[in-house]
Amino acid sequence: MKDRRVVVTGLGAVTPVGNDVQTMWENLIQGKSGIDFVTRVNKDDFPAKVAAEVKEFEPKDFIDKREARRMDAFTQYAVAASKMAVEDAKLTIDKTNATRVGVWIGSGIGGMQTYEEQFMKFKEKGYRRVSPFFVPMMIPDMAAGQVSIQLGAKGINSCTVTACASGANSIGDAFRAIQRGDVDYMITGGTESPITNMAFAGFSSMRALSFSDDPKRASRPFDKNRDGFVMGEGAGILVLETLESALKRQAPIYAEIIGYGSTGDAYHITAPAENGEGAVRAMKQALEVAGLKPEDVDYINAHGTSTDLNDKYETEAIKTVFGDHAYRLKISSTKSMTGHLLGAAGGIEAVISVKALQEQMIPPTINYETPDPECDLDYVPNEAIKQNVNVVMSNSLGFGGHNVSLVFKKYE
Repeated sequence: MKDRRVVVTGLGAVTPVGNDVQTMWENLIQGKSGIDFVTRVNKDDFPAKVAAEVKEFEPKDFIDKREARRMDAFTQYAVAASKMAVEDAKLTIDKTNATRVGVWIGSGIGGMQTYEEQFMKFKEKGYRRVSPFFVPMMIPDMAAGQVSIQLGAKGINSCTVTACASGANSIGDAFRAIQRGDVDYMITGGTESPITNMAFAGFSSMRALSFSDDPKRASRPFDKNRDGFVMGEGAGILVLETLESALKRQAPIYAEIIGYGSTGDAYHITAPAENGEGAVRAMKQALEVAGLKPEDVDYINAHGTSTDLNDKYETEAIKTVFGDHAYRLKISSTKSMTGHLLGAAGGIEAVISVKALQEQMIPPTINYETPDPECDLDYVPNEAIKQNVNVVMSNSLGFGGHNVSLVFKKYE
């Protein structure tokens, strides 16, 4: 059976820069940051003081109150973004198609908040006070499980856990499932709610977080004075489906997904492979699957974490793959505004990549002030650009040496 064409027909998002896709997009294009002083933990207890938190999110707008109490925030975000995406796709899930609708949503950490709260109860009051919902609220696959339950999707139901590449891997794996014919529709992306004492402590002691006390300037990808990433939270979800089904339903078609590359560094638990060797192979693989030449790509939504090695090696990897064209490419890191959503990053950045195709606009890398001689490409500094965009690549790289590249194309 020939691989089927797969298109994006629905988008949903809950993010630090807006709790729906349009608000998020408008803020990104205006260069507005969602980063501020952290409130979920006591900032005086940590050297890192800032985070990109979701604001004014109301679970009851999307989920029955009783049900919501049995979900960690990462699951609530996923359910909300998935319901928005399915509504956007004008997709009705009923007994005629439920077994052909799958869910594949990644999360890097899962229910950290639930884990911490229940551990404190156990420590103070013993096992009898631990909630019977502790395990099903905490495990990372429960976002996919709950989305399936809430929406009645009975096809393949899965969760890829590959650290900061989880959302992107999930989208790639969902794309493959449709291509193969396992399902006709996928609700896919990433979700995360990691802003807790233990996660903040762990990343602080690794010295991975920015210790800047200026929230709006803390995340500065590719800038010479970058000093670490800013932790973020939220969810980004896409509805993927066969082109045949989308045309038959007269669904909105935002873009076509045509490439997926996924590789391992086999190098180090947290540091990227030297010269971005693993990222090079992921990008090349994605281009090969897409049947494209490097010069066909117009824009890369970079992983761009604002950490020293990531930004340097991702830049080197882009130069290796794209050669001279690397200097003509537009590259930006929207993490400069959203912070780093860990397992949700690939999901939200896939939504942003699709919006760039739809709106023919490239969001900026804000806080780019001091050029780094080792990062010398066009990172769309500080202001969005209006230009023709036909092909977008989105990169996600994760602890454990996971590298993922997705390729989206303007639908024709």
